[in-house]
Amino acid sequence: MNVLLVYAHPEPKSLNGSLKDFTVKRLQDAGHTVQVSDLYAMKWKAVLDADDSLAKEPGERFYPSRDSKHAFENGLQSKDIELEQEKLMWADAVILQFPLWWFTMPAILKGWVERVYAYGFAYGVGEHSDARWGERYGEGRLAGKRAMLVVTTGGWESHYSPRGINGPMDDVLFPIQHGILYYPGFDVLPPFVIYRTSRIDETNYPAVQDALGQRLDNLWTTAPIPFRAQNGGAYTIPELTLRADIAPDQVGFGAHVEPQRDGDAAGSSYSISAGRRASVAHYTSPSRTDRS
Repeated sequence: MNVLLVYAHPEPKSLNGSLKDFTVKRLQDAGHTVQVSDLYAMKWKAVLDADDSLAKEPGERFYPSRDSKHAFENGLQSKDIELEQEKLMWADAVILQFPLWWFTMPAILKGWVERVYAYGFAYGVGEHSDARWGERYGEGRLAGKRAMLVVTTGGWESHYSPRGINGPMDDVLFPIQHGILYYPGFDVLPPFVIYRTSRIDETNYPAVQDALGQRLDNLWTTAPIPFRAQNGGAYTIPELTLRADIAPDQVGFGAHVEPQRDGDAAGSSYSISAGRRASVAHYTSPSRTDRS
């Protein structure tokens, strides 16, 4: 299988750097082909602007969506964007690895998404009618591919528990997993989250590595998060709200996930406070300023 690892950390000698190298070796040893987009090493341009289109005239007004579509459809995208899109199409699975900074991915990775997810490539795909509202949220150009997050955070696991002050990790990662990954069609696997990274040293690092290795070994068999498909009958169209008879007493992010079924995989994390690998209910469980 082909695996694309999109990696966002500025320090090669960091915990993230070690985990990235481990991931590549583990997958290659299992017979998979791996490509790595190391965004800091690539000096990735994170800002979406008029220069992303090779046809833009100086001084001409920039329309992000319209110009993105025109460039994509006419072979006028910046070469770096085109290369990353080719990697996505090549991959059978995509891993996004990053430290959680201020409750989300580093800006350089967000910029990768904004530039690579062009109109006509990752969004604006499919017909709009009384029965369908485009190909997205379970459909789209990237449908049939798997995706998983590998996330590190300095915070405690309890800080991101259902009653923790930072909110549940499921909710923190929802815009990434449901919005960035499920939207263009990925089957999104439960994330692998590492907590209290400042406490990880030579003594307990092997346990972290082992836990991640198990997730990588099961990359093709782990059940994805059961997000509700947009065009699967659960939502009214064009309002795109859940039907009144579906999860009638539920609101918020969780309403867009089908109830856990027996045999579904839970998310995985490594908690230094617990000193063991932990399974987290439903689909898993960051710190604001983690630099691990």
